[in-house]
Amino acid sequence: MLGNKIVVLQVIGEMVMGGAESRIMDLLRALDPEKVHYDFLVFNPKEQHYDKEIEARGSRVYRLQPRFKICNYFSFCKALNAFFTEHPEIDIVQGHMTSTAAIYLPIAKKHGVKCTIAHARSAGVDPGLKGMLTKWLRRDLYRKTDVCFACSKEAAISVFGRPKYEKGEVRILPNAVDLGQYQEADEMEAHAQVIKKKYDLQNAFVIGHVGRFHYAKNHVFLLEVFQEIRKKKSNAKLLLVGDGDMMPAVKEKTEQLGITDHVIFTGMQKDTAGYYRAMDLVIFPSHYEGLPGTVVEAQAAGLPVLMSDTVTDQVAVTPLVECFSLQKSAAEWAEEALVLYDRLQEKLGTETFRKECYDTLCEKGFDVTAQARQLEQIYAQML
Repeated sequence: MLGNKIVVLQVIGEMVMGGAESRIMDLLRALDPEKVHYDFLVFNPKEQHYDKEIEARGSRVYRLQPRFKICNYFSFCKALNAFFTEHPEIDIVQGHMTSTAAIYLPIAKKHGVKCTIAHARSAGVDPGLKGMLTKWLRRDLYRKTDVCFACSKEAAISVFGRPKYEKGEVRILPNAVDLGQYQEADEMEAHAQVIKKKYDLQNAFVIGHVGRFHYAKNHVFLLEVFQEIRKKKSNAKLLLVGDGDMMPAVKEKTEQLGITDHVIFTGMQKDTAGYYRAMDLVIFPSHYEGLPGTVVEAQAAGLPVLMSDTVTDQVAVTPLVECFSLQKSAAEWAEEALVLYDRLQEKLGTETFRKECYDTLCEKGFDVTAQARQLEQIYAQML
């Protein structure tokens, strides 16, 4: 401990502007710093997006090398042993990298860490050999951690197995966001107008998506859906917020489809609230998710969302969200998206409807301030 503060080490690959990373940062900002102190163990030697803010808040970012590969198992373990020997102040280790948590959590425990948590944030794995290896590495993770957390039922079953979930041995903590910022309507609208002017969206019907460019997000299919929407709405534009390894392939696909002039790549954005306000409709055709913060944020912003039915329905808590099958064609997705938008037209933008959605999100546990108070109690009970 640091004085009377509980020290929780967050283990994650790197603190970029990804979904899990952003949710952890929301918690860092909301937690009582006199009760809980977060530090971070990452595996990227370079400074990442959130590092400066973390350090400005008095937390530390530890960069462990080498990053795990099967061939360097022993040197990886040696580095972990050295790290935990040097940091006896750590009370709890919360591991978000479940692929290697079965390695680093037992080592932490061996060095006197009072409680270990494996936190499942995804309900799927990458295709091919990498996915197979991930499944193998976490096959018995539930045996090697004190506590199991998951952001959804689907993530719990994917990482820890159905029996563990059905016995009630996985605590479900939905990915909570800062809902308060979506109640600042005037500020959001002012930011949205700046964005619309920047990208020439004043007279456009804006389809939006926020997320990293990764296989799970299914951007290529999203482009095909958008192409179909343009056949019905010639003023449609696609606003893609995010970054990632697959961005070049997605850009190439826009050229193949002949829609390059109608697709906007914004890159990573810190303040996404204004971007949501600049959108008319969100399409979210992911192959898999844990529990997508994007869909929570879109609802908080009052946006209709057409989401794949492979994503947990735990996130579909307001009338704004509709689940749709990935077995349907791009043309069917386009038609359904426009039907959803038209059906909600009378309610969208009204203060009463927005307040109803906000209240529902709070009741379902998606407010980060309330979750921070809950976590403070959970951490204290673990010691």
